[in-house]
Amino acid sequence: MRKSNLIKKLGAWRGIHRLIFILCILALLICMATFSKIYSFRSFLASNSFCNCNNSINCYTINHHVDLTLDTVIQKIQHEIDILRQLPNEKVFGKQAIFLADILNLVESVQNLLVQNSEPGAVLHSLSRQTEQVNEPAEYFLTEEIRKYVRIKPNRLKKQNFMGANGTFTSIGHACFSMKSELEEYMDYDVGEMCNDDWRLAQKLMVHGCDPLPRRRCFARAPQLYNKPYPINESIWKLPDDKNVRWSQYRCKNFTCLASNSSVKGFFKCTDCFNLTHHESPRWIVHSYQDANSEMTADILIAEVLNLKPGEIRIGLDFSVGTGTFAARMREHNVTIVSATINLGAPFNEMIALRGLIPLYMTINQRLPFFDNTLDLIHTTRFLDGWIDFVLLDFVLYDFDRVLRPGGLIWIDSFFCLKEELNDYLEAFKILRYKQHKWLVVPKIDKDDSEVFFSAVLEKPPRPFR
Repeated sequence: MRKSNLIKKLGAWRGIHRLIFILCILALLICMATFSKIYSFRSFLASNSFCNCNNSINCYTINHHVDLTLDTVIQKIQHEIDILRQLPNEKVFGKQAIFLADILNLVESVQNLLVQNSEPGAVLHSLSRQTEQVNEPAEYFLTEEIRKYVRIKPNRLKKQNFMGANGTFTSIGHACFSMKSELEEYMDYDVGEMCNDDWRLAQKLMVHGCDPLPRRRCFARAPQLYNKPYPINESIWKLPDDKNVRWSQYRCKNFTCLASNSSVKGFFKCTDCFNLTHHESPRWIVHSYQDANSEMTADILIAEVLNLKPGEIRIGLDFSVGTGTFAARMREHNVTIVSATINLGAPFNEMIALRGLIPLYMTINQRLPFFDNTLDLIHTTRFLDGWIDFVLLDFVLYDFDRVLRPGGLIWIDSFFCLKEELNDYLEAFKILRYKQHKWLVVPKIDKDDSEVFFSAVLEKPPRPFR
C-alpha cells in the first residue's frame, strides 16, 4: 500500500514538472511563431521598433494582434502560477513559481515595447519613449539579481500609479559602480533562501558610498535562540539578553564584555557606552568635568535645553555614536527621539532596539529620511568632529536645517577639533544664522591645549520671505 502511494506521489511530481516544462515551451513557441509570421529578421535590424511598416493603420493592426497573443500567454502563465502557489510543498513549488514569474516578466517587457507603435494619437506610456540607455546600469553588473533590481519596473496596467509614476525606479548609491565585486558578492544568494551572514560587507558598502543598497530576495539571518525582550520598564537601564544578538562578526561575544573596562572590544568610539550604570546613567543629568579641580565642561544638560522651549520639544533625532541613552533620558520627559547610528565594531543598533528605543541604521552619506520642517530637535555628539570635511559639513548642516521646523533646536554636543581649525568650523555653524541660546568653547585638557570642545544650542529662525 505504501509503495503504491509513493508511486502515485512520484507520478504526480513528474507530471507537475512536465506540465511546467510544456507550458514554458508553449509560451516560447507562441512568441516565436507570432513574430515569425509578422516580422522578418531584417526588420529588427532596420529599426528599433517592432514595426517597420509604411502604413500606420497596418502597423497598429499587427501590433494589436501581437498584443492579444501576448495577453493570452500572460494569462496562461499567471493561471499556472496561481495553481502552483496553492500546492502543499511551498518550498519546491515556490521556486517553480519564481521561475515562471521571471518568464512572465520577459513576456511583459516585450508587450510593453509594443506600446510605442500603438494607435495614432494615443497617449504613450512614458517609459516606452526611453532609449536603450535606460537600462545601462543593469548591463554593468554580471549578477542577475542586481540586473533585475536596477531595471525600471513599469506598472502592470501601463498607467500612472497613485504616486504619479509610470513605474518603479529602484536606486543604488553611485559608489556601487566602483565597488562592483563587493556588491556582486553581496547580491550572490539563492532567492527565497537564507541570506549570507554578511552585514559587515553591507556596512562597508554603505560607508564607502554604495548607499542605498539594493533590496534582496532572501531571509535575513537572526539569532538562533531569540528570547523575548525585557518589559519596557526594565529594558531601558538593563543589559539585554546575549542570545538576542548575532555575535559572530564582533570581537566581544556578550554584553558583559562590552560593558567592561577591557581595551580589546574591537571599537574605539564610545567605548563606555555599554556601561549603563557608571558611564551612561549620569549623562545629560549632571555635569561631567574633565578635571575635578576645575569647572571646565562642554556639557549641556537636558533640563537646560527643554527649559528654552517649554512644552515645544516633542520629537527629534539623535545623530550620534551611542546606545540610545540620550533617547532614554528624553523619553523620561515625554520626548520621542530616533537614534541614528551604525554598528562600529559593536551591536549599537541591536542595543538601542533591545532597550525599547528606535534605531535608525544610516550613515553620514545619506540624506535624512524626514520631510521638511518636521522635527523639533536634532542632537549630535561624538560623530561630527574635526575629521569631517568642511564642504560635507555644509551639506549635513543644511540637511539638518531642512528637516528642522522653524523654532526647532540644533544641539551640538561636545564637538572637538584642532584649536587652529576652530574658527573655520564655527563659521560653518554661524552661516545658518541661528539664534544662539548656548555657545561653549573649552580646551580639551588631555591634548595639551591643542584641541578644543565646542557645544552649542541653536534655534532655527522663521524665514517667511525666503
